[in-house]
Amino acid sequence: MNATDQSLHRRFVAVSDHGFARRLIDVAVATIAAVLFSPLMLLIAVSLLAEGGRPVLFAQTRLGAGARPFQMYKFRKFDVRCDPHGLALTVAGDNRMTRIGRVLAATKFDELPQLWNVIIGDMAIIGPRPESLAFADCFHGGAEAVLRYKPGLLGPSQILFRNEASFYPKSTDPLTYYREILFPAKARIDLSYYPQRTLVADVVWMARGFLAVIGRVPPSPIKI
Repeated sequence: MNATDQSLHRRFVAVSDHGFARRLIDVAVATIAAVLFSPLMLLIAVSLLAEGGRPVLFAQTRLGAGARPFQMYKFRKFDVRCDPHGLALTVAGDNRMTRIGRVLAATKFDELPQLWNVIIGDMAIIGPRPESLAFADCFHGGAEAVLRYKPGLLGPSQILFRNEASFYPKSTDPLTYYREILFPAKARIDLSYYPQRTLVADVVWMARGFLAVIGRVPPSPIKI
């Protein structure tokens, strides 16, 4: 954990209570989804092995509730020869992606291993998207409050920014654009929802997230 992360952690050790009922729902939904999607996950793993070999999974340190770091898992989208310290964002037409990686990015099936993160308690089904350490410096000016909540697999900002890779203007540095435009927009969305969330509202977002993933519900217009 670097100095920025230590500073954030000191400020957000006390986090918003996730709630026993919400945790039960998280575990139940994640377990059922893991069982239902296990054939698909096996197919993805075999396909990735056949296409480029190991590793099948991509693990990255993310900021959790209270700015506590944890390992978040995804199916690998990039070529195994890519620099692990390359651009910390995925942009449209990213040439680091493999053929299978492009399918995973379009369908969001690369996120399926995060069901394990939900089961072990690092993440929730509904919560703010956990940020990588590369963007820990973005949590200032009020955005730090996002770190009070357990990060989630789905949620308002994830669903509304489902096609985030297409948001980056070609003439702008993507890291600068993310820090100055996209991150603040997502933080505003999260902070307008999570302080007064309800279990019913979370269930609605679960359903909306599922429908968005299968392409049945187009994302709402976003003001950024």
